[in-house]
Amino acid sequence: MSGLMRVLVPQKLKYRLFAAFVFLILLPFCALNLYNYQRIETLVQKKISQQSHYQLEQMYRTLEDQISIAFKTLIFLKQEDTVQSVLLHPELRNELENKRLMENIFKNLNNSFFLYNPSVYFMILDLHESVYTSYPPRDSLVYEDLRNHPDFDRSQMNSSSYHWVPNDNNYVLRDVSTSPYLLSLYAYLEDAQNKPYGMARISIDYSYWLRSLHKQPDLQQQYFLITHSGENISQSDVDSSLSDEVKARLAEQPGQQYFIDKASGSLINYIYVESLDWYIVNRIPLSVLFVEMEGLKGQYFITFFALMTVFLIMTFLIATTITRPLSHLQNKMKAAVHKNLKIRLPEHKFSGEILELTRTFNTMLDDTNLLIQKLKAEERQKEAVHFQMLLAQTNPHFLLNTLNTIKWIAIREQNEDITGITLSLGLLLEASLNTDKDLIYLKDELELVQAYVHIQQVRYRHKFEVTYAYDEDILYALVPKLSLQPLVENAIIHGLGPLPDNGLIEIRVHRDGDGRLAVQIKDNGVGMAHSQAAKTVRKRPGIGLSNIQERLRLLFREEGHMEIRTSDQGVTITFTIPFLLSTPYGNEHPA
Repeated sequence: MSGLMRVLVPQKLKYRLFAAFVFLILLPFCALNLYNYQRIETLVQKKISQQSHYQLEQMYRTLEDQISIAFKTLIFLKQEDTVQSVLLHPELRNELENKRLMENIFKNLNNSFFLYNPSVYFMILDLHESVYTSYPPRDSLVYEDLRNHPDFDRSQMNSSSYHWVPNDNNYVLRDVSTSPYLLSLYAYLEDAQNKPYGMARISIDYSYWLRSLHKQPDLQQQYFLITHSGENISQSDVDSSLSDEVKARLAEQPGQQYFIDKASGSLINYIYVESLDWYIVNRIPLSVLFVEMEGLKGQYFITFFALMTVFLIMTFLIATTITRPLSHLQNKMKAAVHKNLKIRLPEHKFSGEILELTRTFNTMLDDTNLLIQKLKAEERQKEAVHFQMLLAQTNPHFLLNTLNTIKWIAIREQNEDITGITLSLGLLLEASLNTDKDLIYLKDELELVQAYVHIQQVRYRHKFEVTYAYDEDILYALVPKLSLQPLVENAIIHGLGPLPDNGLIEIRVHRDGDGRLAVQIKDNGVGMAHSQAAKTVRKRPGIGLSNIQERLRLLFREEGHMEIRTSDQGVTITFTIPFLLSTPYGNEHPA
């Protein structure tokens, strides 16, 4: 997985900046633009579809108006006295007079109600074998056949003695109407006592009506009338038809207003006429409907991708401009390794953040060279110190051998003081020569103090006394080597030496409750103030207190502390270190 990421993710900063711009800014911006454009296109399509559906609603209202007017003419015929007189009493006039009266009535009806749609045909039958029509018939009129027509069957009519036949076969002469079907209203004409005195058929040529409403050939719109079962009733274009898939979708979703037919690339709008169980369908090719939008779409994407190309080129150039000084700095860093850091970057070529980076790089190289010089100097000093230490190791061995000789002479001369002094001094010299150990047992440190005190007792003729207070369970606690002896030495020389009377040094060692070891040296001398006032210039500076403080810092860092309290009655020095208890190994060697 990590190998694949190394292959996919650019390694150079220039290409990373370029990829970050493309994937984090450019691609989301493109996706957002495409999404917004798609939404706008969808909204425009919806708006156009709603406008087209509004036209269908107007057509639906027009058809409903035609049906309503046809029904009103039926009411008019029932209430017209002339019609009732002709149908009830045809014998009062001759046949031609009756025919003329009925044709005038039909003409007045067309002029009054169907002025804008004259394709309405009337047929009235009386009960005396007379037939009156407003049209030339396609076939000869046979009264009995017309009287016994199935659509005049009362069982098919409602309580008002009428019903609509949406797909009535066209019976009008072909020269007048070429439509295959007519929308016909079949009814009985009844008097006040609901006694029939005639029959009426009022037919509307809806194909003519449909073609008369088709007034936008520039949009190449096509209108269809189909039944709920999918049967074609009429269409505005004789050669056009709806596919079976479209008809099936109309039947499945009668409440929907429009949809896109991808097979024909058309927008299908439709409305359901519940009274007739019909669909009025409008089909508009998408290529015609959205021709302007497609043109704008092409222009938009050409402009968009052209701008994106310019942005990509500018981004690459900007990334290259930013990373070129960094690449130069990288090359200089590589050269600095091969030239032992003896190199500098020219600061006058850069500005801004790169200038600050260049200055910082030059400063870093200067500091590094200075540190290297210091390290070389310290290394030379260490070598000199090591040489001096090797040279100095010969002197203590000579002193130890000399002390050994003095000890044996004192033993032979039976001088106990000199013998004790040489033994104590030899113990101190051996401890100082052993540089391998920084920490020793408390009991060993106390033995070194006792050896030093023995020497000083001889010198000062037992003028002072030293007491020790500690618990046996902390004798194997680890303390810094030669940490008590310098403090006891300061107490004897600077505190007790100037006293006219005998002095006292108290050494207390105990363990604190928080896991620390406390060492205290207290004297009843003259105090540090008096000692400083009476001190004369020494040949070499004293190193006792400062030496111990520095060793505590080096060994224990922040956990080693020293406290000094002084007064006219003496000085108390206390230092605390972490309590480190070691297991004794044999009788002589500390762990």
